[in-house]
Amino acid sequence: MAGGNGVLYCIAMRLFVGLDLPSNVQDQLATLIESIRPAAKLRWSVASNLHITTKFIGELPEPQLEALKSRLAALIAAPMEIGVRGLGWFPNPHNPKVFFAAVRAPEALHQLASITDAAVAGLGIERETRKYSPHLTLARIQPGTDLRELRRRVAALPSDDFGSFAATAFHLYLSTPTGSGSVYTKLASFRLQES
Repeated sequence: MAGGNGVLYCIAMRLFVGLDLPSNVQDQLATLIESIRPAAKLRWSVASNLHITTKFIGELPEPQLEALKSRLAALIAAPMEIGVRGLGWFPNPHNPKVFFAAVRAPEALHQLASITDAAVAGLGIERETRKYSPHLTLARIQPGTDLRELRRRVAALPSDDFGSFAATAFHLYLSTPTGSGSVYTKLASFRLQES
């Protein structure tokens, strides 16, 4: 694309790959968030934005988008059953930065993350150095936030099982920042199928 002075430039897109949550799981998590939100002033997630990230890509020049889609379309990974059960604090309960819902998944999810990481590395996208740890970020925590009431409410929950679902596809998302968070747009979908 050419700018006004004839200089060529291209738009970078902020991208990630992941799995959708079905509406029943989103609804359960939305109910949870609404019930405990008053307990602490945190940066709470919007339940409709929750997803299971398998690969954060970051900024990618728009001309590389089709090559990225081709690499993702070539992946072969099996469908899987995923549960959302348990709540936790990252990196630890004593000095947390994130409050999350735990993702319970078979080895197939870890394999999907691994082969996605390897496939996109050929486009110059950095390989992951940390162990894959699937989760759903419910809130981000500022240092020094009083979490006593939130911890009390979480301990009193009647259940920490938010449902399960069969994952049959993964998706490429565009993340667009707005004044009140980010908007995620699905750019492409890819079926999970046995080889």
